[in-house]
Amino acid sequence: MAAASDRIVTVFGGTGFLGRRIVRHLRLHGFGVRVASRHPDRGHAPLPTDDPLVRLIKADVHDERSVAEALADAYGAVNAVSLYVEQGGETFHSVHVESAQRVAAQALRAGVKRFVHVSGIGANPRSRSRYIRKRGEGELAVRAVFPDAVIVRPAVMFGEDDGFLSLVLKLLRQLPFYPMFGRGLTRLQPVYVEDVAEAIARTTQQPEMRAMTFEFGGPRMYSYEELLRAVAREVGLRPTLVPMPFAAWDLLAWFSEMLPNPPVTRNQIELMEVDNVSSPKATGFKELGISPHSVEEILQDILRKH
Repeated sequence: MAAASDRIVTVFGGTGFLGRRIVRHLRLHGFGVRVASRHPDRGHAPLPTDDPLVRLIKADVHDERSVAEALADAYGAVNAVSLYVEQGGETFHSVHVESAQRVAAQALRAGVKRFVHVSGIGANPRSRSRYIRKRGEGELAVRAVFPDAVIVRPAVMFGEDDGFLSLVLKLLRQLPFYPMFGRGLTRLQPVYVEDVAEAIARTTQQPEMRAMTFEFGGPRMYSYEELLRAVAREVGLRPTLVPMPFAAWDLLAWFSEMLPNPPVTRNQIELMEVDNVSSPKATGFKELGISPHSVEEILQDILRKH
């Protein structure tokens, strides 16, 4: 078998929040990386673009030919493409089901040895939430064409420049009171994005891991209210938390989605109505020898940097 440095892994969505980290961790494990994105000119700052073994290429997961070209002669592939707001032809079905199946099928055709598909905790083809349902359908579509695919289900991810913890912190600091989703009882298990990226790199490196499903959650489970108070405590705040019915959030999100960059969407509200925690019986970080970082630990690191 060729040395890791001679093997190429194509990362679809490689300029995204998780994708950029996957690229870096694959390089730390000795792989060459093709960063496949519709907009390869975006998101370069955290990428090692001066590294000759990192190549940025233009590829659209909706286009079979560009997917095939991105996968030519690749040892492995990671599909980290995701969609959180539907716009025009960009729907949860087109991205999380049709495109996921297209990438998996082309990976099999190209002779890719390791294929990792990034989904999400709670993915369920029978869910009433369209987003969660399409994530579940996407997993089935991938396995139907690439039976040995590794499915990765992260919990809600946090890290520097994220769209979760950073927003919570900003609102806690700025608002006189903080409106909670419902009564703040939804259970969450936030996971550090760097831990997820390292886990994906390790699954790519271990060819014996076939047809496995991993669930990656952080070291602690919180209710939504507990998480808000934990974050506030780290920055010395004592916020006034106000319960807000999900029906009111739905109405707010409906109006919000009329904006070019909606601050909250109905999809996000649906996700906050169900627990986002890993199954106690699921394969996860432990099997890969990773000890996940806590919210409090990483938040302090971020605060020290800024």
